[in-house]
Amino acid sequence: MKERKIPLRTCVVTKEKYPKMELLRIVRTPEGLVKVDQTGKMNGKGAYIKKDISVLEKEIKNKILAKHLECDIPNSIYDEIRNIINN
Repeated sequence: MKERKIPLRTCVVTKEKYPKMELLRIVRTPEGLVKVDQTGKMNGKGAYIKKDISVLEKEIKNKILAKHLECDIPNSIYDEIRNIINN
């Protein structure tokens, strides 16, 4: 039986490649809203960050995700990401 290929994605903060399941997808929808996409299938421009508090803190400090998605990220999104990582 053939082995399944594991999809890799790049974290926008660390620039490292990880399996898709180890990352969290953040999406800017066509309406301009920023949402956390846990399914990985939401429409819009997406960016991946590693599920790690230190990576999240680096992102908040440097605003890398906001630059990549070309919009401002509300603090509520950062709180939602922090809750997902901690669980």
